[in-house]
Amino acid sequence: MSYVLAALGFAALIILHEAGHFAVAKAVGMRVERFSLFFGPLLVKFRRGETEYGIGPIPLGGYVKITGMNPNEELSPEVAPRAYYNQPPWKRIAVILAGPAVNLVIAFLLIAGIYWSQGEVVTRHGQPISTVASPLQAPASSYLKAGDQFVAVDGKRNLSPDQISNQISSDRCPAATTPGCQGKAPVRLLVRRHGELLALSILPRYDAATRRMRIGFELGALLRPQGPLGAAGQSIDQMWFVTTTTVSTIARLFEPKVRKQVHGIVAGFTVTQQRFAFDTVEALFTLALISLSLAIINLFPFLPLDGGHVFWALAEKIRGRRISFAVMERAGVVGFVLIVMLFVIGLSNDISTLAGGKGFNVR
Repeated sequence: MSYVLAALGFAALIILHEAGHFAVAKAVGMRVERFSLFFGPLLVKFRRGETEYGIGPIPLGGYVKITGMNPNEELSPEVAPRAYYNQPPWKRIAVILAGPAVNLVIAFLLIAGIYWSQGEVVTRHGQPISTVASPLQAPASSYLKAGDQFVAVDGKRNLSPDQISNQISSDRCPAATTPGCQGKAPVRLLVRRHGELLALSILPRYDAATRRMRIGFELGALLRPQGPLGAAGQSIDQMWFVTTTTVSTIARLFEPKVRKQVHGIVAGFTVTQQRFAFDTVEALFTLALISLSLAIINLFPFLPLDGGHVFWALAEKIRGRRISFAVMERAGVVGFVLIVMLFVIGLSNDISTLAGGKGFNVR
């Protein structure tokens, strides 16, 4: 079921992005020839009015085909007035921005909804106060209780959730690594329960499903309730942080250390699927970040990205006359190279992570 939910989540992001382009194109009077989910020859299709709707075989996106997106296209006199490049720049900009705008709205609503329903994570020394979530499994179920707050793991304090998980999984089985084998040494936990500190020692076991040493609990966080305005503010803060981080990462793409942090659609789908398997809220938060990332990348000012279309429409408005499509095509090589580079780097990192047996550490 988690695979189906992840696939539906990705499909929804694609459909809603393209629906933004589609709805605004129709609203400003452009002629929309096709609305396709996925690429390639349409496997399923039907027509309503002048628009053909369909589903392609290659699940890497989708598209809206508007008449006259290529100014060199030969058009009949009856449709030429409604062609894309025969519209004023403001209409073209509105149509193009509608797709990323939908992604931004989706990200904002999902993140704000999560903060409103779940609350704000309470931090100490810049790290979330991690707690034990239910249900627990053996052997942790014999030692821990839901709501226990982590103070230290193996003597290390103020750890992030990832650091706690990595510290626990750093142990190894003394002999062959087999499902359920026990680690060499117990994990020493210091937790706070109802204001009292408890020192616990738990021997981790190997979980074949996650290919990690675990002691049988999931991490939560200490939460502070949020109202709608507070949740909206938290959503904006989170989106701004992700935006600046994404732009900074792409700007420093040629630095080896930064390049290793770039992941692609395989990682996005895998992490979303795994989070749906364990925590729906975390999965929705992941989809929100993916939606936001799609909007950010699409707004880079290079064709064939949406930002490239906006850039050239603005350039035409400032210049006061049409810009040669050949010039735009030559400049669009930059955008094409950027897309290919991000795809190759992301896919390479995804394959390396999966082949290395470590997975994406979603728990």
